[in-house]
Amino acid sequence: MPCARTRGYARSIWERSMLEVKGLHAAYGRAQILFGIDLELRKGEVVVLLGRNGAGKSTTMKAVMGLLRPSAGSVRFLGADIERAKPHRVARLGLGYVPEDRRIFTDLTVEENLEVGRQPPREGVPHWTVPKLYDLFPNLGRMKSRLGGRMSGGEQQMLTIARTLMGNPVAVLLDEPSEGLAPVIVEQMVRTIRDLKREGLAILLSEQNMNFAAAVADRAYFIEQGHIRFAGDVAAVRARYQSL
Repeated sequence: MPCARTRGYARSIWERSMLEVKGLHAAYGRAQILFGIDLELRKGEVVVLLGRNGAGKSTTMKAVMGLLRPSAGSVRFLGADIERAKPHRVARLGLGYVPEDRRIFTDLTVEENLEVGRQPPREGVPHWTVPKLYDLFPNLGRMKSRLGGRMSGGEQQMLTIARTLMGNPVAVLLDEPSEGLAPVIVEQMVRTIRDLKREGLAILLSEQNMNFAAAVADRAYFIEQGHIRFAGDVAAVRARYQSL
């Protein structure tokens, strides 16, 4: 049974910002991509980083997750400095990451892919099991033995999200979740993100589909050429985005 100190820590997680990014700069070699990015993700929120191709959305996600070392700035997750942490250590802290290119194991079955992502339960956050994920993603439940390489793009995207949830994350980064998906699958993705929010999961997603973002997000940041140009509620950012 958790001690009082552990329970107090778990409560404190939910009482402050989960993820804080301040003054983040990042580059690929000599090519500077991010210039002083500031953003915040709080408990139970869905926040979208909105922008066009090449604006710096995916780079921001990679820098937060530790896949790209920032050249300046800070990244704090649950109060811990993670801007110099390795990706696997960031994941162990409870930050999940769903990359744009999915990266499933094509030679493993659906069920085997899910098992790869398994981590112990965390206090104060949803505990994901394979049956629970099949309830969330019924299509996956009907193809437990199918190899990842024989799935459609939309099915692979759902599998990637489900595999990330098997790590019982506190928060999740979703990079371009609607990219390249058929409209019917995009609608299913909207329902999935809303369901995850109801479960208490905090989500930061990058997106260029304004309609998709407006359907799921509480707040939005508009990024252009590696700078945050505007931040606010989704309606305000949408008006700004569409005027550019």
